Amino acid sequence: MDRIGVVGAGTMGTGVAQLFAEHGHEVVLVDVADHILENALADISRNIRLAPLVRPGTPERPPEQVTGRILFTTDLKQLRHVDYLVENVTERWDVKRPLYEELDTLCPPKVPFGVNTSAIPITRVAAATSRADRVIGTHFMNPAHLKPTVEVIRGHHTSDETLARTQALLDDVGRRHIVVADSSGFVTNRVLMLTLNEAIFVLHEGVSSAADIDRLFKECFGHAMGPLETADLIGLDTVLLSLEVLYGDFNDPKYRPCPLLRRLVDAGLHGRKTGQGFHSYERSNESGVR
Repeated sequence: MDRIGVVGAGTMGTGVAQLFAEHGHEVVLVDVADHILENALADISRNIRLAPLVRPGTPERPPEQVTGRILFTTDLKQLRHVDYLVENVTERWDVKRPLYEELDTLCPPKVPFGVNTSAIPITRVAAATSRADRVIGTHFMNPAHLKPTVEVIRGHHTSDETLARTQALLDDVGRRHIVVADSSGFVTNRVLMLTLNEAIFVLHEGVSSAADIDRLFKECFGHAMGPLETADLIGLDTVLLSLEVLYGDFNDPKYRPCPLLRRLVDAGLHGRKTGQGFHSYERSNESGVR
């Protein structure tokens, strides 16, 4: 599995592409627009330059050592020769379904599809293909090139061989993996999205400020980030889409998105990638969602 296809060059896809390229794999990174790919290249280059500061002990190296292994392209046909594919596009089924139908015709039948989704069930994705046994959830955490563990989701038809190939690939790039059964939101986001949404409701109701909500979780519970900071990092648009999937699939009002979350998304305030969410940030070169 030397050549990895990565579809979607937003925050998550960029991190996944960097991870595989850093560990010696050739990567084909595909998105719909050149400016998104240019931002991805800039992000990866910046991450590599900053790596010795972020990860003490990381040797300095020119970004070209990593980016030179990545083909940045808008042409899906470049995926015809990959050995494994990881998809990272938006959490909208009306976007994912036709994409998987097209990928299924492009990629050789033996190629497994790793679905890097926040909430959409893996079995639903697999049904859009003719290779249901070779579709598996690979839920990387953000930032994907730094987080040590991946949530692996086994769909209804996922074969033992696909699971083993996925585990071997993750071992190869130094990532631990925890296998869970298929369910909307899986384990991590089924729990996390409730927490984020409730924190937003607390802010919406004027119980506390955004800064103090996050301080309480960091100082009382030892969390590295508060829930509103976490929502900003994920992207408020992605949080909203994930909650809508959970709400629709479980038909449970506990997943109803907070009106404040909807308002911020409508206003284009999506968190770190836009420079403003529940907190303010310097604008980065990050683009799009998943």
